[in-house]
Amino acid sequence: MNTLSYKQHFSKNFTLAYPVVLSQLGHIMVSVFDSLMVGQIGTIPLAAASLGNSIFTITLVFGLGISYSITPLIAAADGRRNYTRISLLLLNGLVTNILLGILLFIAGYFLSPHITQLHQPQEVVTQAIPYINILFLSMVPLMVFQAFRQFAEGLSFTKQAMYISIIANSLNIVLNYIFIWGKLGLPAMGLVGAGWATFISRVVMALMMGGWVLYGKRFYVFTKFMHLRHLSFIHMYRIFKLGLPISGQMIFEMGAFSFSAIMIGWLGAKQLAAHQIAINVASVTYMMASGIAAAATIRVGNQKGLGHFHDMRMAGYTSFTMGILFMIGSGFLMILGNKLIPMLYIDDPEVIRIAAGLLIIAALFQISDGVQVVGLGALRGLEDVRIPSLISLLAYWGIGLPVGYLLCFKAGIGVEGIWTGLLTGLSVAAILLFLRFKTLSNKYRKITA
Repeated sequence: MNTLSYKQHFSKNFTLAYPVVLSQLGHIMVSVFDSLMVGQIGTIPLAAASLGNSIFTITLVFGLGISYSITPLIAAADGRRNYTRISLLLLNGLVTNILLGILLFIAGYFLSPHITQLHQPQEVVTQAIPYINILFLSMVPLMVFQAFRQFAEGLSFTKQAMYISIIANSLNIVLNYIFIWGKLGLPAMGLVGAGWATFISRVVMALMMGGWVLYGKRFYVFTKFMHLRHLSFIHMYRIFKLGLPISGQMIFEMGAFSFSAIMIGWLGAKQLAAHQIAINVASVTYMMASGIAAAATIRVGNQKGLGHFHDMRMAGYTSFTMGILFMIGSGFLMILGNKLIPMLYIDDPEVIRIAAGLLIIAALFQISDGVQVVGLGALRGLEDVRIPSLISLLAYWGIGLPVGYLLCFKAGIGVEGIWTGLLTGLSVAAILLFLRFKTLSNKYRKITA
């Protein structure tokens, strides 16, 4: 069997990755522009956005984790040219996502009033609750979009989600301007306006992505089975079973960042607003690196399905290299712009000073963040999801958060101590996930040795 060269692997990875990177960038830029525009109306609304997004993130990543299981299953079936299985995965993945989106909205809506018990500044909580309820509602169209997107990416179609995300992000910016400040005769809605802009943009994303898949001629061989009689509890269970550990891993990771925001809220609104700025910037690079991780999932899963285990291993390693190189560049940009970037969000000198320091720490954990997210993507391609979940639990909740709490509240370092804990957790996760992929991929390679 002829294997691919490193150059060919880089080329194939890049071809798959760059549309996903841009798509992920468009997805996270919705949050970035929300924060940029909300920050212009004050520190309290920006702190409320931080609190609301931190709590919503738990719901978001649970839904995303379930949807991510669709991609490796379809990639493996595509490698075997099993079109019937792909069709069943599309239908049952869509129904699973819709039901889950509705359940997450209902759960989030009824739980949101209880954030008053998190001991956050009252004025922050008052603005956060209506904002977060709208975000919970947006989970329904977002999960529909994710079902079609993960299906397409499993077949190596990655550009369309990129185009749709760019369109939706542009719409979100326009709607933010109209709703937040009350243009075109509408009342000024402030932070709540940013929430409605996000909801509408996600509805548009779902309609466009669904229309492209359901009415596209290239997918007719799959969509002709879109009938309720083909619903299969077995397929839905397989999707949920594979996705649940992925969700668990993402909750352990993102939940650590969310709980960090809650701890930072104990320090005050200014620290929470600064955290929102720094985490907003770090989320941009993380989401772009997750595009490389998505390409790793597709390539590793496809090569595994074909039984090309050496190429499977090399596809993973070249993805790690791409992630490291990208995150090194991102870290340098954060260091160079650590004082300028916060000024784009807000004009409060104290918030800007705190955020500038946090961006230096964010720059330091870029490589670890890149390695761990690519590692998770490559391991998903191997359908290895349980051990990575345990690694995330250990790294973030067993090490990162305790270190952050001790540095902040016992050593008296403050918000920088919490972020140093996050740096520690990410570094531990990166090392363990890389070693996990190295060990598993080597076992596969020995099968054909």
